[in-house]
Amino acid sequence: MKMPVSYKEFAKDPVKALLFIALSAIGYLYIDNKMNYQGQVEQCYEKTLTLETKVENLTYKVNKSDSALAVATTKLKILTQLNKIEDI
Repeated sequence: MKMPVSYKEFAKDPVKALLFIALSAIGYLYIDNKMNYQGQVEQCYEKTLTLETKVENLTYKVNKSDSALAVATTKLKILTQLNKIEDI
């Protein structure tokens, strides 16, 4: 593989050669960071979908148990009232 900066060019003007190398490294790091960020976004999206499904299931279960509690409370009130009436 041929290097983009030859030794003669590097010896002639080392500042430009180092700037070129630094710019190449920064470009690589930018692209690598962008790809990692995109991967993290995709993972978070998948996790969010999973958690939303769990929240929906738990909400349904809470509503169902709340309804069952309301029915049980009503029955208890009716039975309590019947016992009071029978005592009279």
